[in-house]
Amino acid sequence: MMRRWPIRIRLTAAFTTAMALVLLAVAALTVAHTKESLDEAITESLFSRLASLRQIAVGAEPLLAGGDPDTAQQVIAPDGQVLASTSNLTGQTVLSPSELDTARREELVADHSRLGNLQGPVRVVAGPVPGGRIVVSARSLADRDAAVADLRNELATGFPIVLLAAAVGAYLLAAAALRPVERMRVRAAGISATDAHARLPVPPAHDEIQHLGTTFNELLQRLQDALERERQFVIDAGHELRTPLSLLTTELELALRRPRSNPELIAALRSALDETARLSRLARDLLTVADTGSFAKPPTIDLRSHLQTIGDRYRHSLGDQLEIDCPADQHVRADPDDLDRIISNLIDNATQHGAPPITIHARRVNADGVEIRVGDHGPGFPPDFLPRALDRFTRADTARTTGGTGLGLAIVDTLTQRNHGSVTANNHPAGGAEITIALLGASK
Repeated sequence: MMRRWPIRIRLTAAFTTAMALVLLAVAALTVAHTKESLDEAITESLFSRLASLRQIAVGAEPLLAGGDPDTAQQVIAPDGQVLASTSNLTGQTVLSPSELDTARREELVADHSRLGNLQGPVRVVAGPVPGGRIVVSARSLADRDAAVADLRNELATGFPIVLLAAAVGAYLLAAAALRPVERMRVRAAGISATDAHARLPVPPAHDEIQHLGTTFNELLQRLQDALERERQFVIDAGHELRTPLSLLTTELELALRRPRSNPELIAALRSALDETARLSRLARDLLTVADTGSFAKPPTIDLRSHLQTIGDRYRHSLGDQLEIDCPADQHVRADPDDLDRIISNLIDNATQHGAPPITIHARRVNADGVEIRVGDHGPGFPPDFLPRALDRFTRADTARTTGGTGLGLAIVDTLTQRNHGSVTANNHPAGGAEITIALLGASK
């Protein structure tokens, strides 16, 4: 049930409970310490009176002065008869037989529930005197109990007030501590897609709440960046789709404008078919780069045989201009179709925008990683284009005249990430562009 309470109530309840336990412990210790201190003082005063009684008890007929209703003295003969006693004690000895035996040998301290006319409880101190006599000094503990009771009552009255004040203070303190969170909540509730640049107010204190606000603002920045990328993706996709659709519409309109001969209709349909194929390829590429899923555990494949199979498809067009270098018994974790498309896209990109020979080098970089480097000997990437080489619909200025949609490397990046790998684009020091694919290595 407590989990459903507001956090400020839970904090207040926890603090109040802890405070109540502390106050209860302090009260118990205070009462116990006070009672112990009073007991020590009473016992010391009784021993002091006992020392005075020893001087009186050595006389033939000891006389004891009375008058204090809270104290009493008694002198007892060796046989147990009372020789002298204050008026507030009866004529009988105040010690029991066992206490008499002890008092004949050593000093004795005992508490009685009642003694003579003294208000109980009563503390008795007794001890031997040279000659065999026993002296007894007694004092009522009623004043001690009254002082302890008064202290207990004062604590029972004052501590609840202190506890209530502490609970109110804890609630106000919790409310003040959570006020920045409430301000962040109110601001977050007002953020919409049209207000993506808004950020949460962050308190100036360097504490957990400030760290929480900073983390949420960083998350909002990442979401805004993703939203901008998706918005730009839609704009670029619409732009790329518009050209083939316009050409397709124009071809069909021209075919229907006036009667056409059979060769002219065939040419128009062939042109429309080419644009339709281009649209199909573009739609497939858009679906690929829009897929942000990943394999839980990609399968293990033989990298060398896979690269050789891909290379065989390009031998008729590239011949000896395609070089593949991969050690035997090299295995990686990747989907075979994804790896096929990754390498094919890189070879196509190098063929279209670079220059042969095209090289593919694979090597293990550590126990868990394998790198595949695909390079060409063309002009390479423009330096200012390198940071954006893997973005969708991005093409270097020199590549805009050679066709393409700017999705080739973006598809490579998407498919590689789906297989828990990474892609980097660089210019080789000897010239040409070089794309590095890092994948998880595997044993056979």
